[in-house]
Amino acid sequence: MYVGLAMRKHVPTITSETLLTKADQMMEENKLWILLVVEDGILKGSVSKEDVRSALPSGATTFSRHELSYLLSKMTVKDLIRRDIPTVTPEMEIEVAARIMYERHLDGLAVVDGKSRLKGYISRRIMLSVLVEGLGLDLGGCRIAVEAEDRKGVMAEICGIFFNRGVNILSTATFFHDSKRMLIFRIQTDNGQDMEQALREAGYAIVGPERFEREWA
Repeated sequence: MYVGLAMRKHVPTITSETLLTKADQMMEENKLWILLVVEDGILKGSVSKEDVRSALPSGATTFSRHELSYLLSKMTVKDLIRRDIPTVTPEMEIEVAARIMYERHLDGLAVVDGKSRLKGYISRRIMLSVLVEGLGLDLGGCRIAVEAEDRKGVMAEICGIFFNRGVNILSTATFFHDSKRMLIFRIQTDNGQDMEQALREAGYAIVGPERFEREWA
């Protein structure tokens, strides 16, 4: 999966001349924590909700209503723009984008092309939907987790067991826990117990939540 296939293409944007009050309203209405600043299609930076709220006059201001109204009609986001923001490209592998978000504690990333033109936005929510899709949850079937050696050919061997029994594999995933490899299969069958037994007979260990109960006790 690539970022460009999962990103949200149409996102609210502002310019450097957008009024603070307008930016605040847009973030409130769209439930956003940032707004991307775009001019002539080029990404210039972003403005955060926290910065906008901090820049707006508080309720304890000494300005008169007329003075406050005039002030708000002049205050733009121009001085609040963070220009050095992380971005990704549409052709980036989505797991790489996920790692950037994880390591930098980000809720999302702007997606740009080689000329800094805004193409979309990838959010944490989108990343979670990709995870759900990748693990095949919406496809139904049965989920089987196999603990296996980290060696060449083990995936092919297990897939061969499914193939020989005429069972279709809907999705696969690999996880490591305490240096042990877990292969997660979602298969198209109504009787997962028969497949689990076949795997055990072939020498593979089937793991369920009871295998890890001591760790979260």
